[in-house]
Amino acid sequence: MLKKTALHAAHLDLGAKLVDFAGWDMPIQYASQLEEHHAVRRSAGMFDVAHMSAVDLKGVQTRGFLRHLLANDVAKLKQPGKALYTCMLNEQGGVIDDLIVYFMDESHFRLVVNAGTTEKDLAWLRRQAATAGVEVLHRQDLGILAVQGPDARVKVAAHLPAALREPALALGVFQAVWEGDVFVARTGYTGEDGNELILPHAQLVQLWTSLLADGVQPCGLGARDTLRLEAGMNLYGQDMDDAVSPLECGLAWTVAFAPEDRDFIGRAALESQRAHPPRRSVALVLEGRGVLRAHMPIRASSGPVGETTSGGFSPTLKGSIAFARVLGTATGPFEVEIRGQWLPTREVKAPFVRNGKALV
Repeated sequence: MLKKTALHAAHLDLGAKLVDFAGWDMPIQYASQLEEHHAVRRSAGMFDVAHMSAVDLKGVQTRGFLRHLLANDVAKLKQPGKALYTCMLNEQGGVIDDLIVYFMDESHFRLVVNAGTTEKDLAWLRRQAATAGVEVLHRQDLGILAVQGPDARVKVAAHLPAALREPALALGVFQAVWEGDVFVARTGYTGEDGNELILPHAQLVQLWTSLLADGVQPCGLGARDTLRLEAGMNLYGQDMDDAVSPLECGLAWTVAFAPEDRDFIGRAALESQRAHPPRRSVALVLEGRGVLRAHMPIRASSGPVGETTSGGFSPTLKGSIAFARVLGTATGPFEVEIRGQWLPTREVKAPFVRNGKALV
């Protein structure tokens, strides 16, 4: 039986089309995926992401534990509320999960992990923490709501507890503030400004209802995917997985090789790839008509070089875009095979769209 978030009844009331996503019954869209996408780019949209998990790590050794566990370095987190995007790697340098880590206090850090990897992540965390004196708490009492778009933060602030309104509006990017169990971060997965909120399930439902009455557009997984693709953001399980390193999926910037004596899990494998990664990620725009999807073959003048990992129609650009993983030595121009035909693409620098503006 599929798991249901606290907002499941609300999705049904709004006529959402529900699908199985990582074992959860989740909305793919409400009335129109296109309208939902544009609502986020132009005003504000909200996403039920309560299938994702908050995991609290506690103990005086937590910072040192995370410096060994994660590819990015939590030594960068010096003030409570600061956040860091990072990958958690296996010994071979493959990505177990990509996640955000928040510094709550010196003996308390919070991770937000993906839905489809939660059980795997928890098993890995508990195994690594067993001898480190760190407590791993899966916060199943909390849900997550993402509100994104140029008007999102003002809309959210109006419905927060009074003590959080001004602090939430004053947040810098990748910072968080909280009062009790209500946690507000200035983060997101759409290429727009906004908040991701972690709060008890009953309060999540209340906030959703209030934002809906305030004109915020409910958005499903379909719009979330086109938004994150335009924003140049990877999707776990498509653009990376346990057999793909951060250096092969465009996430080299999330790996902190300095200081040289920080021995994080997967470092040795990444060091061997560092000068010449066997594969690399490229961002492509289809020249002409057609729709790019995952797993389409890519070739260069030298022959086959890889395949697309994510792709789709960009509502903002009104054309088709994709990420592809190609041989590290491959050079463009690249062609993609769609229904037996080889079509030209243009390699660009991701992101394709940010803060409502086309960048390619």
